[in-house]
Amino acid sequence: MTLPREIPDPLPKINPVPEYAADGPLKARYEETKAAFQVPWMGVVTMAFAHYPAFFDALWQGARELCLSEEYVGFCAELRATTEARVAELAPPPIGGQLAQAGYGAREIEAVRDIVEVFSHGNFPYLTLASIARTLLEGGALGEGTKVTPFEGRHAPDVSAPFVLMERHHADAPTRAVYDDVMATLGLPFVNTDYRAFARWPTSFAMAWADLKPHVGTAPYSAICQEVHDTVLAQAAAFPNPGGLDGAALRAAADQDASAGEVLEVVRLFQYLLPGLVTNVAFFRHQLQGEA
Repeated sequence: MTLPREIPDPLPKINPVPEYAADGPLKARYEETKAAFQVPWMGVVTMAFAHYPAFFDALWQGARELCLSEEYVGFCAELRATTEARVAELAPPPIGGQLAQAGYGAREIEAVRDIVEVFSHGNFPYLTLASIARTLLEGGALGEGTKVTPFEGRHAPDVSAPFVLMERHHADAPTRAVYDDVMATLGLPFVNTDYRAFARWPTSFAMAWADLKPHVGTAPYSAICQEVHDTVLAQAAAFPNPGGLDGAALRAAADQDASAGEVLEVVRLFQYLLPGLVTNVAFFRHQLQGEA
């Protein structure tokens, strides 16, 4: 099935359940998700899904074995490599020299690189899960096979990054202005975790965003986002289904929380936004890897 990449209009209201507010079974689901994806944070996407507990529980119980498989991890790694190669064609300008001139030491620049690396890895499992959810809610299905190979070992980057989020109420006026610009330019109703983590170094974040912004909405940039969208949805329909994920059951679970239609709009929002997010993070990564 073909699903368009389009942002819901009007935008649905999202109600993410933050990690500090999760307890009992939901806290366990959060910990399982982070362990499976080998990430230090719960994405806003899954925290928004968790506002609908029956839906999120059904989705995660059905997807967990797949998410822990070589098939899932391997696809995410391949999609990341392809995305980063395509973003390189946009010729992101290196900013290391500018950061050094601004007073950043080598250790600080490396810390920025490390946090970008964490998101460069971690966003793809979240994108893929959101795409599976949309596929099922829209009447599609996963592949017919049920066998997967458990992934053994570590697939996350071997970095130690300071995971400090610059919340809007803590940020200074220039950083809040960048947040506003990001939301207006990308059509976001919120500031992603990634951007709040990058804003731990506000001058670096401002430089990186200033170079990225002119690309947003251009034909080459949009083509990359569309390619990511198409690739991940095609794979969602091809994955084995060891957990027996079923669209009708998932819609029924969503109806227990609110309505399948309401949940679908939230899923559509994130499935629209995440291809742009992985593209933007790939752009930031290239900026920091380049020589200047």
